[in-house]
Amino acid sequence: MILTAPWVLWAFVLLPVVWLLLRALPPRPREQSFPPIALLRGLGARNDDVARAPLWLLILRCMAVVLVITACAQPFITRDRAGISMSADTLLVIDNGWAAAPGWTQRLRAVDSILERLARNGHSVRLLLTAPPTGNEVMRVGDAQDPAIMRTILAPSEPQPWGVDRRAATGAVRALLQHGWHGPVLYLADGMATGDDAAFATALRDVGPVHDLRLPDADIVTLAPGHNGAEALDLRLRTVPRPVLRQVSVRAQTIDNSTLQVLHVTMPPDARQADVRLTLPVELRNQLDHVEVDAINGPASVRLLDENDRRRPVGLISGNASDTPLMGSLFYLRRALAPGAELREGTLDTLLSRPLSILIAPDGTLGSPDARHKVEEWVRRGGTLIRFSGPLLVQAAGGTGIAPPVPADGPRTDTPPAEITSRDIHGANTSVTDTSVADTLLPVPLMDGERVLGGAMSWSKPEHLAAFDARSPFHDLPVPADVTVSKQVLARPSTDLDTHTWARLVDGTPLVTHAALGAGQVVLFHVTSTADWSNLPLSGLFVGMLQRLGERAVGIETPADQSLLSPYMTLDGAGVEGPPPAGAQAVRADAFGHIAVSAAHPPGLYGPRASRRALNIGDDAGEMLPQQPVGTVMDLRGQTPDLALGPILAVLALGLVLVDGIAAILMRSGMIRAGGGRTNGRRAGLVSAVILAALASAPSAPAWAETRDVPGAALETRLGYIITNHADIDDVSREGLQGLSDYVNARTSAVLGHPDALVPERDDLSYYPMIYWPVTADATATPARTAALNAYMRHGGILMIDTQGQDPATAQAGNDDSFTGSAPGTAAALRRMTAGLDIPPLTKLDDHHVLTHTFYLLHDFPGRYDGMPVWVAQEGDSTNDGVSPVIIGSNDWAHAWAVDDSGGTPYATIPDGPEQRTLAYRFGVNAVLYALTGNYKADQVHVPAL
Repeated sequence: MILTAPWVLWAFVLLPVVWLLLRALPPRPREQSFPPIALLRGLGARNDDVARAPLWLLILRCMAVVLVITACAQPFITRDRAGISMSADTLLVIDNGWAAAPGWTQRLRAVDSILERLARNGHSVRLLLTAPPTGNEVMRVGDAQDPAIMRTILAPSEPQPWGVDRRAATGAVRALLQHGWHGPVLYLADGMATGDDAAFATALRDVGPVHDLRLPDADIVTLAPGHNGAEALDLRLRTVPRPVLRQVSVRAQTIDNSTLQVLHVTMPPDARQADVRLTLPVELRNQLDHVEVDAINGPASVRLLDENDRRRPVGLISGNASDTPLMGSLFYLRRALAPGAELREGTLDTLLSRPLSILIAPDGTLGSPDARHKVEEWVRRGGTLIRFSGPLLVQAAGGTGIAPPVPADGPRTDTPPAEITSRDIHGANTSVTDTSVADTLLPVPLMDGERVLGGAMSWSKPEHLAAFDARSPFHDLPVPADVTVSKQVLARPSTDLDTHTWARLVDGTPLVTHAALGAGQVVLFHVTSTADWSNLPLSGLFVGMLQRLGERAVGIETPADQSLLSPYMTLDGAGVEGPPPAGAQAVRADAFGHIAVSAAHPPGLYGPRASRRALNIGDDAGEMLPQQPVGTVMDLRGQTPDLALGPILAVLALGLVLVDGIAAILMRSGMIRAGGGRTNGRRAGLVSAVILAALASAPSAPAWAETRDVPGAALETRLGYIITNHADIDDVSREGLQGLSDYVNARTSAVLGHPDALVPERDDLSYYPMIYWPVTADATATPARTAALNAYMRHGGILMIDTQGQDPATAQAGNDDSFTGSAPGTAAALRRMTAGLDIPPLTKLDDHHVLTHTFYLLHDFPGRYDGMPVWVAQEGDSTNDGVSPVIIGSNDWAHAWAVDDSGGTPYATIPDGPEQRTLAYRFGVNAVLYALTGNYKADQVHVPAL
């Protein structure tokens, strides 16, 4: 024990004086004869006034005085296991870049204990933060400060969302040396090496002895970009190697922090990277906002996504012979679009029944007015139509020409008047005559026939492509010299033709034209999608052009190479989104993916909404290697704040004063006599001991609170879930049933407790009206489990079996109305799990089943996903009094019901969001009340009300 103010102990000199004062007697009263007093001589006194405090009470009071004096001396017990000397003014160097974010709270706690000791010893401290400051400030060592003031400055601080600059830090240390300052150095390193470490370490050693404090269990990770493939979004988890096996969880989330997928990654000892593969349906994948690493704080563990990381659905209208190799109308389109888009092929009605970003119509696929009307309505709502020319389009033109698109705000008619005005949203006017049925899905009016360039009967040669204009979305694509056009459909000349042309031949004739239609856009290639009219589909330029159109279709206008994108939202040192700092600057559009995060360019989203790009630490973090020791390496966790004994001693002194007061009251009441005697002394000592014991001991639990060997489900109604031995799935089952129980309690008269995890072979299932059983690909059945579940169902229990998605092996082609996740292997697992169960014949759940109107009137039964059938026992089955013993589905109800510790719903529901989650809760309420009441609502007396 060490005393901060030992001079206070001189007060112990006064302790004998205190003792004498407590034993002093009042002056002896003067005696006066008074005859009538004799009448009172026979009366017995009820109370004896204390003339002098008893010895035990004097000792008690002296102990209180001793405790007060000792508390004023401010004693403490040092708990510094690192053994760092605090005997001189100190230079405190802290790595406060993004790599220090994991364990930042522990770092601040260690700094606080160091500053506390420096303040106690009366030494000053200088501070150097190695992450560059914001703005144009120059990195330098701070002036000498009182450690107590420095504690208040550092307590609310956070790491910076950019890396350290040890070169600038070396310059700051050299500047300090030039002023002649030397002393001990305390360096809190982040543990990640940089290219300037050697010079930095030398500079610190020149200042004085270096204590290098490290946090050995801190994980430094970044999420680097990978391949955005057709099947999955691939990322790369990079880390500073550590000699231990590590388990890392990666979470994919939407903009409202709803979780779409959680992946568990195992990293072997000394591993530097691991691949992360996100496999999601395109509807879910395009809702991804960011990917983060669980339990690791900081901006490096968060990867923001932009449109380049998404795959937009592209519809290809199929026609006759469209699949013919090398000659089919979709052959080259598939190969050009597959690397960066979600391709869907089929008839027009099939494609328009699901969300689409782009619709591609080869020659002849929009021949009927009805098809063009449907597509026009779709384009007006924001879709992008890409059309290709060909013989059928030329034949449709005949000799009369083709009408231009109708105004975006004007009426639509399939038979326009004889005199029609060429007009798009830009407002050009060109007179064209047409007496045929109009094709309203063309960006510009076309001339009759096709233009032939080259060939045996022609003097001309195939034309090359001209360089793209700066206004064109293809402006940054190089034009190959070997790409030529031998046939094309010509656009009718007009005053505004240039404004609608994105690509042209060297002779100036348009190759690609466009026009706005409502909220959408129509694009026309004046050549075929095959190699018949041009070798453009054989070139890499074709791929780039379609990619640019795809980006534009989702609202991205590709900026010019030198254009600047201003910061819109950035990440702070904890990885939380917020407004950009004052010193944040714009980034050139062509620098994304190459530029490193810095104080001028913090991680975040840049640019306007139409062309927003993401800048992440993992884009260019460099090689991640462990930092070499700078000085004497010590465990940062050994810096524990000292234990102050002053407050503890003061509380004890207060307790003794309280005991003294209680003893005085008892002596005045006569329960304790102070007049001496062995009996009185023992009684007083016993009372004091009882009082002290009562103050020192915590109140014990009441006798009626004894634990009894009674299951909690026997005392309250609870739902149960079967353990799968997959921690993530079991956690979702628990959170889901807890969320459902809370919903049931809030909206019905039923009262449910918290859900229980169950092992059928071990636990008594009879207490639970309904048990949730998620299916995993590795699930197996045992005879004991099958017997327990059969007994449970025979006695009225209901099993809710959920595959939490659809097995791709059993998915039905053309089932476009369902939105479900992928659950490989669950179909075979479901057969294994239910092989020995007594399940009656099943039927699809429909509106007539009791389950659909037990509490709410329902027509759909979604979970996290929607559209998959739900199976129940056929009505009329006499088993279990007509109540279905099983409910089997694939809509993943647990994720939709799940509520986390903060009360939020962490998992997104697809496709209808909050409305779908409400229906999922209502279906859960119906299922619970169905399990509690059976076929009660099937009675005919309820039919009129229903």
